[in-house]
Amino acid sequence: MTDRTPAQVIFLGGLGRSGTTLLERLLGELPGVVALGEVVHLWERGVLAEELCGCGASFPSCPFWRFVGERAFGGWTRGSAERILKLRARIDRTRRIPRIGHPDLAEYVRAYRLLYDATGAQVVVDSSKHASLARCLIAGGVDLKIVHVVRDPRAVAHSWSRTVRRPEDGRPMTRWSPARTAVHWTAQNAALELLPMRRARVTRIRYEDLLAAPADTLRTLAFRLGLPEPELPFLHGRTAWLGHSHTASGNPMRFHVGRIELRRDDSWRSGLAAADRRVVSALTWPLRARYGYRGAA
Repeated sequence: MTDRTPAQVIFLGGLGRSGTTLLERLLGELPGVVALGEVVHLWERGVLAEELCGCGASFPSCPFWRFVGERAFGGWTRGSAERILKLRARIDRTRRIPRIGHPDLAEYVRAYRLLYDATGAQVVVDSSKHASLARCLIAGGVDLKIVHVVRDPRAVAHSWSRTVRRPEDGRPMTRWSPARTAVHWTAQNAALELLPMRRARVTRIRYEDLLAAPADTLRTLAFRLGLPEPELPFLHGRTAWLGHSHTASGNPMRFHVGRIELRRDDSWRSGLAAADRRVVSALTWPLRARYGYRGAA
C-alpha cells in the first residue's frame, strides 16, 4: 500500500438522528469525494450479515466493495471481520478516550487505513459517529479531519422515539426513550468535545444551519476542511439531487436516489410531550446552550 497516496479522511461525529447521513450524502456528491457510510459497522453488517450496500446490492455482490476488499485485504473473510470486532470490543471504547493506548491499537487502526486507501479516492467520508473510533484513528496516525454534527436534542429525542422501518427487511429500528436519548446525546457530544485536547482537528456544524443554507454551509465546510471550493451543481436552493452511493451502513436515507427537499423537521414541538421536553432540556444542559439551543423547554 505504500505506493498509493493516502486518502484524506473526513470523519463525521455525533449522535445518530443528528443529520450525519444527510451531510455525508451531500459531501459524497463533491468531486473526488467518496462516502463510505458507517465503516465501524461494516465488519458486522456488511461482511458477516451481508446487508445491503447503499447502491441496493448486497455487500458481497457490490462491485465497489469487492474491489475495496480485494485491494485492501485480498478479499473479505469471516475470520478477519470477527478479528476486527474483537479488537473493537477491547480498544474502541468511550471510556478509553483519555488514554487510548492498547497493544493491539496499531492492528485495529491498520484495517481502517487499508480500507480507506483501497477505495482509490482522494477523499473519503466515514460517518461512523463514535468519538472513540476517531480517537483510535488519530492515535494510530490517520490524518483525520472531524466534523462534529449537532442537532437540537429535543428533535433528536423525538426522532429516536418514533418507529422507523429498516429498508433491508422492514423490521423496526432501535427506539430510545427521550431520557435515554438525552443521556446519549450528552455523552457522545461531550466525548467529541474532548478530541481537540487530543490533537484532533474538529469543525462543528449544526444540522439546522445546514438545512437553512445548504450551499453556504457546504462551501464554508469545504473551506475549513481544505477541499477545493465546490460549485454544487446538485443543489438548487433547498433542493438536492443525490446519485447512487456505496455506503456500508447507516439510516434509510443512504438508499435515496434523486430529488430530496432539505426541510427542517420541527415536529418535536407538537409530537414530544411537554414532560419529555423538560427532561431532555434538563439532561442536555449546558451543551444544549453551548450549541445555541436556548429555546423554551
